[in-house]
Amino acid sequence: MSVPSSLPAPGGPIAFVREGDGPVVAFALHAGHALRPGLEAHSALSDADRLREEDPHTARMAPEGRPLVEVVRSRFEVDLNRPRFRAVYQGPGDAWGLKVWRGELPDEADRVSRAVYDAFYAGAFELLSKVAARHGRFVVLDLHSYNHRREGAQAPPADPKANPDINLGTKRIDRQRWAPVVDAFTGCVGDAGVDVGENVKFGGGHFAHWVADTFGDQGATLAIEFKKTYMDEWSGEVDERAVARNRAVMAEAADAVEAALQRIG
Repeated sequence: MSVPSSLPAPGGPIAFVREGDGPVVAFALHAGHALRPGLEAHSALSDADRLREEDPHTARMAPEGRPLVEVVRSRFEVDLNRPRFRAVYQGPGDAWGLKVWRGELPDEADRVSRAVYDAFYAGAFELLSKVAARHGRFVVLDLHSYNHRREGAQAPPADPKANPDINLGTKRIDRQRWAPVVDAFTGCVGDAGVDVGENVKFGGGHFAHWVADTFGDQGATLAIEFKKTYMDEWSGEVDERAVARNRAVMAEAADAVEAALQRIG
């Protein structure tokens, strides 16, 4: 097995890149928990508070054998799924009501975080450009997770009718053009017994918009949000069997999506 390469950025790698084959590429933008050296002193949040709003273990659910970009920095350093001007949280209004910083974030720290953002998008452009050149078209599996027990550890979970096991966001793509890909994904996941809903809670974030804007008809992003039934969002305890099951479903879905790419004119 080859050693993953990395996307360099100020303060160390922003992401690790696992090589793989084919036109289906996985990204885990919010999988990371690390803060670059010096930034943690400004943070007002505990590790547990940060972890609750991050998307831990989502990189582990990427299909094996496919390229994977696993971001290792926390979204509380820089949120790569938001536009650049909103990528560094300034206060509770940006972060689910949480007080993010002990005081006003110094301008220099803000500038470095935005430089990290720029480094990531430069690396993503280089990687996806190579995939497009090799395969003509590509699909990004944009892996995230979402909380469904926001009322507290002892409170009942949110209504499952409005909180599917997987929310598939497709509002950032040309839904008609990419219908074979979307239908292949939802059909495969549904056949595996997973409750999947399209745009029920989320339609897709900035990264999906950037892919569409940058690569046009060459690339589409499926914004995938796993409900945090694979872990306890309050304690952080992980259900390893659920993680493995999600990974297996994503592997089957990636194969179905790749086959569907051939049906797009």
